[in-house]
Amino acid sequence: MRQIRALSLDFNRTVILTRSLWVVAFAGLTFLGAKVEIPVNPVPYTLQTMFVLLSGAFLGPYLGALSQFVYLALGSAGLPVFAGPIAGVSKLLGPTGGYLLAFPISAFVVGYLVRLKNSYWWIAFSMFCGLILIFVFGTIQLNLVLIHNWSEAIKSGFLIFSLWDLLKLFASVSIYVSLKRLVK
Repeated sequence: MRQIRALSLDFNRTVILTRSLWVVAFAGLTFLGAKVEIPVNPVPYTLQTMFVLLSGAFLGPYLGALSQFVYLALGSAGLPVFAGPIAGVSKLLGPTGGYLLAFPISAFVVGYLVRLKNSYWWIAFSMFCGLILIFVFGTIQLNLVLIHNWSEAIKSGFLIFSLWDLLKLFASVSIYVSLKRLVK
């Protein structure tokens, strides 16, 4: 009986450690995605959203969201993980903070939806929903904090990213589908 209990505890520790490493890995990938930046005002082009979508798809709703909370916590603590030169809580309260604050919500929604079906188009739809959430939160805060004109905020905080983010969306779907096939 002791051997079974010890084996169970070792297994639980291994699972917890493995999951923790994946959470930290996706927080790190989101950080790296922020550093792949094409500066455009007021919101730069980055690869962050690709890793947000993938974190939800691979880790599931809770761990995917947790990985993005870890990312936000690191940036809020002042570590230079966000795009651009600004770190700390002021980044979350600034014009681009809505995009960042939507990351955990997006990862959760993608993770939840991806678990419901396993077809290519459902995965694409799931990630599209996550992307739309990021843009809605981001555009709202961009308008409230900086632009103060809804049509301008939609143009410069949403529409400008349409083609770029569709490419990232389908890259994310392809990466997810390909790696899931390899794992099986």
